[in-house]
Amino acid sequence: MTISMYQASVPRFVNILGNLSNILDKTQAHIDAKKLSDASLTAFRLFPDMLPMTTQVQIACDTAKGVVARLVGVDIPVFEDNEKTIADLKARVAKTIAFIQTITPEQIDGTEDKAIVTKRGEKETHYKGMQFLLGHAVPNFYFHITTAYAILRHNGVEIGKRDFLGNP
Repeated sequence: MTISMYQASVPRFVNILGNLSNILDKTQAHIDAKKLSDASLTAFRLFPDMLPMTTQVQIACDTAKGVVARLVGVDIPVFEDNEKTIADLKARVAKTIAFIQTITPEQIDGTEDKAIVTKRGEKETHYKGMQFLLGHAVPNFYFHITTAYAILRHNGVEIGKRDFLGNP
């Protein structure tokens, strides 16, 4: 049995982003119960040279919407990186899910060999569709979701593995 590019991307991203949204609900409850400011968690970093929790969520969303947009050949929705609160982050996750859910299997299946070029500064990286999805985007997505989870767990938000995994 072959797993399609669609099955390896859209449903997985939607599932984990939905789990992240639920984790952010628990984060808001933690903030409210402990009478904390949102910034005490949104600006938190695991180490000084790491990005804060807000940026981890932003990059996870950008990765998910970026890979599916590149694979199907549509413009990547641009979201301003201006989230300050947990509610703002939940809204970004919701916008990302809404965009990803517009992508159909017919649009994305068959893009395994599509040429994908990413550019960071002056450096271009060339991929084939499956290599970009499975070798770059999916690991990057999970890295940033996991880091956001670790930041929140480190700060006492009562979440566990089941919150991260949800019901795939």
